[in-house]
Amino acid sequence: MGADSEATVTRLLTLLNVSATRSKRKIPSTPVVEPVKLNKRSAAELATTDVVEAEQQGESNDVNMDDIEDDADEAKANDPYSLHFSADSIYLTAPAREAVVAGRWKTKRRKIDHVGRVVEVQPENGVDVQDIAYRDAVLPKLRETFDSKESSSSNFAHHLLSTASTYQDLYLARTTLETDASSRGALALHALNHVSKIRRKVLKTNERIAHAAKTPTAEQPSATEIQDQGFTRPSVLILLPFRNSALKWVKSFLAHVPTHKVENLSRFEAEFGLPAGTTDKLSSAPAGTYPRDHVETFKGNVDDNFRVGVKLTRKSVKLFADFYSSDIVIASPLGLRLSIGKEKGADFLSSIEVMVVDQADAMTMQNWDHVQFVMSQMNSLPKEAHDTDFSRVKPWFLDGHAKYLRQTILMTAYETPETRALFNHELRNVAGKIRTEHAWQPVSVPEGISQNFVKFDCSSVQSEPDKRFEYFTKQMLPTILKSAVQSVKTMIFVPSYFDFVRLKNYMKALEMSFTVLSEYSTNQDISRARQAFFAGDKAFLLMTERFYFFRRYKIRGIRNLVFYQAPEHAQFYGELLTFPFLDDGVDASDVTARVLYSKYDCMRLERIAGTAGLPALLDS
Repeated sequence: MGADSEATVTRLLTLLNVSATRSKRKIPSTPVVEPVKLNKRSAAELATTDVVEAEQQGESNDVNMDDIEDDADEAKANDPYSLHFSADSIYLTAPAREAVVAGRWKTKRRKIDHVGRVVEVQPENGVDVQDIAYRDAVLPKLRETFDSKESSSSNFAHHLLSTASTYQDLYLARTTLETDASSRGALALHALNHVSKIRRKVLKTNERIAHAAKTPTAEQPSATEIQDQGFTRPSVLILLPFRNSALKWVKSFLAHVPTHKVENLSRFEAEFGLPAGTTDKLSSAPAGTYPRDHVETFKGNVDDNFRVGVKLTRKSVKLFADFYSSDIVIASPLGLRLSIGKEKGADFLSSIEVMVVDQADAMTMQNWDHVQFVMSQMNSLPKEAHDTDFSRVKPWFLDGHAKYLRQTILMTAYETPETRALFNHELRNVAGKIRTEHAWQPVSVPEGISQNFVKFDCSSVQSEPDKRFEYFTKQMLPTILKSAVQSVKTMIFVPSYFDFVRLKNYMKALEMSFTVLSEYSTNQDISRARQAFFAGDKAFLLMTERFYFFRRYKIRGIRNLVFYQAPEHAQFYGELLTFPFLDDGVDASDVTARVLYSKYDCMRLERIAGTAGLPALLDS
């Protein structure tokens, strides 16, 4: 037995002993139905006839089986939920798991109607996944609500839901404002459908166990048949950057429920919306004052520290439920990390089967380390038993193999090395994973501006920051300072805050005339810096990409733009090059732009120069 196997066995034996000690009884050899443990915390309710109540530990047997209808879709042999997440999942084979661990994937490209061209990778020797129509995967009543709300013309939502229903990992590498609502609606339904099937399966098993206990002659369910749970109840995680995003997702969940009664909705809206009487300057501003993407991202409550549990029952949806009695956890990376620290563990993430990461591009502008921390905690074996009935836990949870079946859905407006690395290295679904592909058009800039893309050589990504700094300080900056035209009214745009600090210290040591705008600048600092640069009191303005992302201020007085590195958000490039024309009497020939880049900037460059223009830049 290997070291990893021994560690797993030791951990599980410890959990069993803890569970037996706390209940002051021996672990039963046959399934025992525990009494329901009531949650004392208040929650909001929303009535639904689709989602049935089933406590993760200790289900109530006082259940009317008429409420647990035999659904024709569930009985189908090709039901994707049963194939993927049953105790004997057809995808979790030893050869497939070994291929994932070794990084042996087979790749093919294909087109999904209305979703676009995709790259599909599957583990070698794995079981092929068959495409499925969402109508064959979603429970009828949920499906009826979806069809009634999504018009027949919303083909994107229909095909996205069908793709998600295969339970493969999905990476939407270029979301748009036009498809955001449809994407959110389809994936919210996918999450509800997943939780509904879990709860229905658990309740049916409970009834069989209860019937077998009352009827000696009844057939006893097998061990595999009763293994229908995880260590803890939460099975879906929605990771979001801001509270306004959480508000949109909850509204999407509620939209799929036929009838609703909400007790605590006012509390949720108060905590995740703006205070009463507050005017949102972004929403109320005249059209065109702010770019549309900025308005959609930042209107409403943009606090980035939150977490809320959602518990689905036969007659209600309870918001603000305790994590361990919730089915869905909605949180920001920061909020989840603080919660894990407070709980001294991430046991509530041990049994997550579906994870959605929305607006990953915004998270890269926050602190990506929080996202990486959350990923490191996913599907780890729990540290405590939490009154788990281990006879009901699916074997692949016990084996520590849940990460090989978890479905992760990533959504981002544009790709970054961080999001691609997450897809390549952290997603290990044995059913495979799908990444969308897109061709980018060049960014539109005012005609006549002199644009100069300057490439520097670099042999490794590790040495890239030092090589960039060396080239800029020894080659580019001296040339700029020698020019009477370019040494004034020049803005230097620096995407990385670490590069910004390094460059600021260098310029300070040279006693250059400059001012700065960063994400840590106060309103007073910002006003003073903008005025000094516009008036010509400071020759240079040093600005970070995060400052522009969060503030989106229009900067006047620019004549020369120097990009220490191309911006992640291609739209920023075009917007910044229009700012010189905010001033009167500026001709395009008066404006210059320089972009310093290396071969490792290919994703950023593709979005600026276009997919067709990228090879020429990389080969120059």
